[in-house]
Amino acid sequence: MATDISMGATNKSGEDASVWPVHIEVRMKSRSSVSFDSIRRLVHEYIYNNCAYLFMPDEVRGWQSSPILQQNVERIAISDSVYTSNSLPIEKCSLQIHVYQPTTDSTYDKSATNPSESSEEFSAGVISELPSRELEGLWESLYFNDDVKSRLLNYIYATVVFSDADVDYNLVSWNRVILLHGPPGTGKTSLCRALAQKLSIRLKERYSKTHLFEINSHSLFSRWFSESGKLVQSLFTTVTEMAREEEDFVVLLIDEVESLTAARAGVMSGTEPSDALRVVNALLTQIDRLKYQKNVLIMSTSNLAKAIDSAFVDRADITEYIDYPPATAVYEILRSTLTELMKKGIVVSSDVPPGDEAATFYKTLSLETGDGTSNSLQTLIASFDLATTMGEKDLRQRVGCCLFSLATQCKGMSGRALRRLPVLAHARYIGLMPSPPRHNQTNGIDDPSRKQKAAGTPTVASTSTKSQPIAVGVWLNAMQKVLDDETGNRKRFAS
Repeated sequence: MATDISMGATNKSGEDASVWPVHIEVRMKSRSSVSFDSIRRLVHEYIYNNCAYLFMPDEVRGWQSSPILQQNVERIAISDSVYTSNSLPIEKCSLQIHVYQPTTDSTYDKSATNPSESSEEFSAGVISELPSRELEGLWESLYFNDDVKSRLLNYIYATVVFSDADVDYNLVSWNRVILLHGPPGTGKTSLCRALAQKLSIRLKERYSKTHLFEINSHSLFSRWFSESGKLVQSLFTTVTEMAREEEDFVVLLIDEVESLTAARAGVMSGTEPSDALRVVNALLTQIDRLKYQKNVLIMSTSNLAKAIDSAFVDRADITEYIDYPPATAVYEILRSTLTELMKKGIVVSSDVPPGDEAATFYKTLSLETGDGTSNSLQTLIASFDLATTMGEKDLRQRVGCCLFSLATQCKGMSGRALRRLPVLAHARYIGLMPSPPRHNQTNGIDDPSRKQKAAGTPTVASTSTKSQPIAVGVWLNAMQKVLDDETGNRKRFAS
């Protein structure tokens, strides 16, 4: 992992000569056999020769002009940088090019044997070989209140630097343990998986393989009394064996960790079974042993942080609270769903502005309407008819404003709930609608099929099950209706 940063440097003329690392991720085709080093050199050469500025995040374009890249590469993405702005001139960039080849069908169950009863096997968890094609795009699809993703990545980089420098654990201590806690459905488990995928790409030059081991917490409580502590030891023995290969990186994910780390105070007071005490003690002992393994990372999630034993919390280097997404993050989630539906031909394609622009449109309209209430903006969505001619600029502003209005009404909704709204909207308010006459949505040009009908040209009924794309206004209107439905359902459920 390169960390070539030269901040605050000046040249002989007194000009800022700082150079910042910019991470470039290159995804290879599955059947490519060209060496990663060759691809890395070609990508480096192409970017420096063809890009005056790098924008983050973005995709590199035009690289298909290189025959070797065109034959072997699927995607070249400009990911991120520690630089505070989202753009840099190429002369201030130190390219960190990460070449990887995602695997497919690389997930399998891991069973283990009860050390005290050889006839008893239990499901220890699921192992995924990374980088995996199934997890591609997951990192980019996650939106949070702050820069938690950057903090987690920077934490890993720091542990690598300290490990490489052979820092004395007795003087500077770290356990390689991360704890994410918060309400259900906020993306904690997805963030862990996405981080493991990202690390498998970023650390590819250091570790040839990355294993994501998601353990089954509930299976570690044996039907045989007092055996659960031994099962935990057996599981961590498996992790230790996996980590013996120094070129392999092992990520252990403990979902709903409170089921393994119930506070020992409850055991002492008699509210928890004594077997739970053995599990907690065994888990803490194994974590202390694994801290010396440079190629192991433990990630854990919890919906009930108060139920976790304080000794486990104390061992976590990073404890992050993952809350329900705010309006700005909700907007980006809804925006990503809308652009995906446009890309797949379900909704008519149009420009959807980024969150900062949409927020400005929303605030401006709130001032114009006088009260800025959700009712007035809901009325705007309901009257949003794109069958009429609308200029591209006005259309863009209207889409951004209406989508941001929806985002402000989604307070307290999880990312999981937000991403299923388009399915519900289509099922309830779009799927059974008669197809309206189609018009070009940006310049008012009629659908050619309408002209044929007007001229008396016979048409043949289509037998395809694929429907015509719906107008953005129709989609937004349906989303508003289904959001009202879901809000009412949540209130009735809570009462």
